[in-house]
Amino acid sequence: MTNEPPIAKTDLETGPTGALYPTMSESPELRWSFIRRIYSIVAVQLLLTIAVATVVTLYHPIVNFLTTTRGGVVCFLLLFITPIIISWPLYHYRQRHPVNFVLLGIQTVSLAFVVGLACALTSGKMILESAILTTVVVMSLTLYTFWAAKSGSDFKFLGPFLFASLMVLLAFGLIQILYPLGSLSVMIYGCLSAIIFCAYLVYDTDNLIKRYTYDDYIWAAVSLYLDVINVFMAFLTVFSAADG
Repeated sequence: MTNEPPIAKTDLETGPTGALYPTMSESPELRWSFIRRIYSIVAVQLLLTIAVATVVTLYHPIVNFLTTTRGGVVCFLLLFITPIIISWPLYHYRQRHPVNFVLLGIQTVSLAFVVGLACALTSGKMILESAILTTVVVMSLTLYTFWAAKSGSDFKFLGPFLFASLMVLLAFGLIQILYPLGSLSVMIYGCLSAIIFCAYLVYDTDNLIKRYTYDDYIWAAVSLYLDVINVFMAFLTVFSAADG
């Protein structure tokens, strides 16, 4: 008989090298598959947003209709509030296929029109600067969150602070609409928005790694997509205020 060295066990539940965080008890392969699915959905949403926003920006009759006619203004208001209104049924039916994907598509397209109109009212230079900065920030914070989770950090504590910050941001925006305070105020609002939604990106990515269930893939994708879009819109607001 030959004395062979014992074969190392690779039981997934005992902390394999592929674990995303130290206390992980589920299969890393399943969680990684879930994460890839989420980012695939978000990628499709972003591509759809870019396509629709590009058409709105380059096809001037759409912008003229939405900004100069009474019916167009009504359509824009409907497009603006649709993503908010549809969030409730989307959350309620987030696990029911294919209704969840239909609602997700409606929310994405309506929000893409809003992004396209915002881009149409700014210069191409600002759009490019905002897109580049958003790409750098999103990729950096995503990689950082995965590294921090692997190192044992947890960002669950950010939840209450982010909710309170979002309420302050909404109140600030309402005040700005009713009582415009000038370009400096708009710039401050944009900077605060960028900071808050960057923090949301870290928080939602951490939830994606640790807390979202496999059936919540739609809501996880919605959270990350909205974070990216809001970061982009915040940077666009800052650059527009600085230019004005």
